[in-house]
Amino acid sequence: MEKVNLSQKFELFTEHWSPKIVGELNGQHVKLAKLLGEFVWHKHDVEDELFFVVKGVLQMEFRDKTVTINENEFLIVPRGVEHRPVAPEEVWVMLFEPASTLNTGDADSELKKEKLDRI
Repeated sequence: MEKVNLSQKFELFTEHWSPKIVGELNGQHVKLAKLLGEFVWHKHDVEDELFFVVKGVLQMEFRDKTVTINENEFLIVPRGVEHRPVAPEEVWVMLFEPASTLNTGDADSELKKEKLDRI
């Protein structure tokens, strides 16, 4: 049992759209990621995703609307819902999702990360 300091963990990496595992509980991964620019449209057929914004402002695009997520706010994207994260400026997020979740869901993209680093 060790506490995790988010600021210290975020300082360990610079790449965007490359989630890092910082914790695990009940089959779920706690991940940190830095986002910048537009991600790919995708969905997760069997997993919900929680996006918690630690720093910055994230735009979560859906086919019919866009939701703005500010610092210290989170959004749960239900399974099966197509979405695209957009970060006009760098955003730091914490993600809660099943360990089996691929970052690009059903989309085939060069941004897909199948093996994540643990920090």
